[in-house]
Amino acid sequence: MTSSKISARGFFGKLVRNQLFIPLVALLILVAINLFADPTFFKISLEPSSTGNLILSGNLISIIDNASELAILAIGMTLVTSASGGQDISVGATIAIAGSMVLRFVKMYSPDISGGKFAAVIILSFLACVVVSALFGAFNGALVAFFKIQPMVATLILFTAGRSIAAWINNNDNISINDARFGYFGNFIPGIPIPTPVFITAICLIVIALVLKFTNLRLYAQSVGINASSSRLNGINPKLIKLLTFIILGVCVAVCGFIKVSRTSSITYSVIANNIEMDAILAVALGGNNLGGGKFNLTASVIGAYVIQFLTTTLFKFKVSSSEISAYKAVVVIILIFISAPVIRNWIADVRNKNLASRKSKIGKEAN
Repeated sequence: MTSSKISARGFFGKLVRNQLFIPLVALLILVAINLFADPTFFKISLEPSSTGNLILSGNLISIIDNASELAILAIGMTLVTSASGGQDISVGATIAIAGSMVLRFVKMYSPDISGGKFAAVIILSFLACVVVSALFGAFNGALVAFFKIQPMVATLILFTAGRSIAAWINNNDNISINDARFGYFGNFIPGIPIPTPVFITAICLIVIALVLKFTNLRLYAQSVGINASSSRLNGINPKLIKLLTFIILGVCVAVCGFIKVSRTSSITYSVIANNIEMDAILAVALGGNNLGGGKFNLTASVIGAYVIQFLTTTLFKFKVSSSEISAYKAVVVIILIFISAPVIRNWIADVRNKNLASRKSKIGKEAN
């Protein structure tokens, strides 16, 4: 066997072991399926909206737009998973709370909106939902960090009660905002053909990238997730890091809640962000991150979020009903769990090591 072949195999081995490999391959498979089934799937056109403004339309635009909330959630969920070794299953219910808070404040100050104080009212309502969501995130984080409750069990409280709390905030009324400007944040700003949530997602990604670059949050979260006791001996406060990651997730939830209610200018407490927590967890898993905590790749999680939305759009394209989509996603979860299982990983590593030893032995014999 020539050295060039060995070098090629070594390169391919490194490529396969790269954490971005699985989500990118999944994305390429979906692209190939849609390209084969319907080449017009990827058509993007500039068309007038219902308000008469020219906007970009097409399946790809819809995927990028509709995946915005999931991509933002993937940021916080990845950090929580890394530090705590578990997942927050209450994000969907907390989005309902955040959205309900936004609508309450906007409705409360609606006379000021018509009076020209739109920006001030929107900023106030957004800050209110950020504070509330961060507090609920801190509540979950405190249960995990200080009371040592498993994350899924700790967040089961809000998962169960969150939507009722959201309804209570507005006395179970169906709040609706009539000012068209409120819908700009979840749809399109006049004169800009790209959906506004795309820009909001980009801002969130830039902010978290800067935080991870200029602080030790990445190092501390990974250290705590790998070994909390060892981290404590090295001067890191595991409880504080876990609490902080849940608060960051709470802020991500607030942004998602704001976008969600802006899309429709209203809220349906029992339906808004339904099952989005499962998609957020799947995005983290699809990104190749260890659901038991430790090292993480935020880029892979975000790509995973877009892959999931691509899968959802593809299934709708093939006339799969919304009630059946969860079953298809469950198959993806099973495959990911199977691939990431320690037994399978160890078996693959053993096979790879044996093949490597065999190739080295052959090279040695050929050299002699």
